Amino acid sequence: MDFDTIAAISTAPGEAGIGIIRISGKNAIDVGDKIFKNKKQFSLKECEERKLNYGYVFNPKDGKKIDEVLMVYIKAPYTYTKEDIVEVNCHGGIIPVRRVLEVVLENGARLAERGEFTKRAFLNGRIDLSQAEAVMDLISAKTDTSFDVSLNQLEGSISNEVKKLRNVLLGMLAHVEASIDFPEDDVEDLTYNSLQEQGNFVLGKIGKLLDTVYTGKILREGLRTVILGKPNVGKSSLLNAILRENRAIVTDIPGTTRDIIEEYVNIKGIPLKIVDTAGIRETEDIVEKLGVDRAKEFLNQADLVIAVFDTSEELSKEDYDIINLIKDKKAIVLLNKSDLPSRIDEEDIKKHLPDKRIINTSISKNEGIDKLEEILEDMFLSSEVKISDNTIVTNVRHRDQLLKAKDNIEDALQSLDLSMPLDCIEVDIKNCWENLGEITGDTVGEDIIDKIFSEFCIGK
Repeated sequence: MDFDTIAAISTAPGEAGIGIIRISGKNAIDVGDKIFKNKKQFSLKECEERKLNYGYVFNPKDGKKIDEVLMVYIKAPYTYTKEDIVEVNCHGGIIPVRRVLEVVLENGARLAERGEFTKRAFLNGRIDLSQAEAVMDLISAKTDTSFDVSLNQLEGSISNEVKKLRNVLLGMLAHVEASIDFPEDDVEDLTYNSLQEQGNFVLGKIGKLLDTVYTGKILREGLRTVILGKPNVGKSSLLNAILRENRAIVTDIPGTTRDIIEEYVNIKGIPLKIVDTAGIRETEDIVEKLGVDRAKEFLNQADLVIAVFDTSEELSKEDYDIINLIKDKKAIVLLNKSDLPSRIDEEDIKKHLPDKRIINTSISKNEGIDKLEEILEDMFLSSEVKISDNTIVTNVRHRDQLLKAKDNIEDALQSLDLSMPLDCIEVDIKNCWENLGEITGDTVGEDIIDKIFSEFCIGK
């Protein structure tokens, strides 16, 4: 591919020791050469490749020094984009990196679009589409575990599985086309049997990948966890205890929390997107009522609910409303204020919520939080999918394509069972091959590529 030269700031905005401006394209070294001199007045082209060169960036128009820098250039194709690349390491901070970028843009480069560096790496064949998507997953990883899964994907865990399946499907297509072009009655049964065997193999492999989707979704997005309860039962105190900081305001006044508070927390490698909600109760206060309505909306979207009840008071109408709300949800029940005389019979809770785990806690005394974390870990890891697996599907787009491919191969197997003509079966096998190809980008459309990279940050 023959692209123009692009540049962008690759480090996060704000004060820092170093800021990096990356330049990529056929004129990248020429641009760097125009604006750089080392202490011995050598230009960039006179400096050694792949070696940091100390000097300064200047404006060629007036010779004014912009910043003291370390600059390196690397020639194609052994770079991130497979193009010539120059990286300028200047002082961190908003002003230095902005001034250096302005000089770069004035001397032959244009500002990169979102994800354009990684897009060029994909279009130039250095990585496939699933590996490109793993780059952003690495950057946005919330835990060490989600980082490790993304790193596996960047190294080709998903790509390799998909390529193996596509090779099997390609062999099936070749077999079908040969049988259509050279029909022989005595090998027809052999052809059908061979296709069924290979089709079942593909179906099994796709099924195993789809089994990892729930785990992958949680690792990528976090386990959406809602803390639910009536006012003043200890919901905000629980959030603070899990976060180990005073994030939410805690008072003895019911209805203190009126809006939604969201935070990410890492519990034993499991990313939780935890939400503290307004207390569930009937209220005439318009603002509090809006908070209660939002709490119910978040409940419908939650992967997990932590329902908190105050054991120092008898079960109220609000408590029974909450019990009804969580009956069909994956939930953990906390019986809080266990340090006070109990007025709730735990057996009564079990009668209404027989399949829920129940923990006695005293959040104010930090009792029961460790047990909650143990149960969260156990619930997450109790599935057949283990985090240590090398291949976990974390991307919604990948899941959708796998589901389409699964439907295709199931249709092909059903047609084989009915001994339908091979040219009909060929269509389903080819659709399966193409849908899997969209995961790696082998058969993907330009509009999908643009959408994927538009979600990247500019410097990547």
